[in-house]
Amino acid sequence: MIKTKYSIAVSALAAAAAASPAYAADGRYPVTYVQKVEITHPSHRSAWENKDFLDCDDVVLTEEDVFYALRYMRRTSWKSYDPENTDTTGCEGKALVTFKSGKILAMGIEPTGRISAGEFDAGMKPTTSPPSFYECDPCRQRKMALLKDALNRADERRLKRLVAEGRISEVEAERRLNWVRDQRDKP
Repeated sequence: MIKTKYSIAVSALAAAAAASPAYAADGRYPVTYVQKVEITHPSHRSAWENKDFLDCDDVVLTEEDVFYALRYMRRTSWKSYDPENTDTTGCEGKALVTFKSGKILAMGIEPTGRISAGEFDAGMKPTTSPPSFYECDPCRQRKMALLKDALNRADERRLKRLVAEGRISEVEAERRLNWVRDQRDKP
């Protein structure tokens, strides 16, 4: 009897785990209740910009990016989000998302899938909710695939600078560039 209850409980937990996606959205911000998305800064660079990795002029936040983030973002701590402890491009798009309830979510979305968010009421006064930090690996994978050409240009700039400084030969730079591009083209 106990063994049967145990196996039923294990089966139920396994079914629940299989039914929930690995990247569940934050339930406080359902996509179905979005009334309006306003892109306030399509491309913004911060002090963390690293042009050797990605030029912020190549990164533009779209409405589609915002909806994608709302579907897949997963809450994280400040410690995990802190730019001093994680990889960041220093590029960020900013958007205001208005929900049917009147709540407004101000979002900063990086192409790496790092997202910061603050909640405001309809009068743009901050709510009592503290700022939130999110990671969105599906967002990063999607955006980086879209930015493949920009990443290739950044690699080319970095390698040309190394050649100009005499740190590597032109042949080695070409070999590295081809290898990186081949890696990006793999599924």
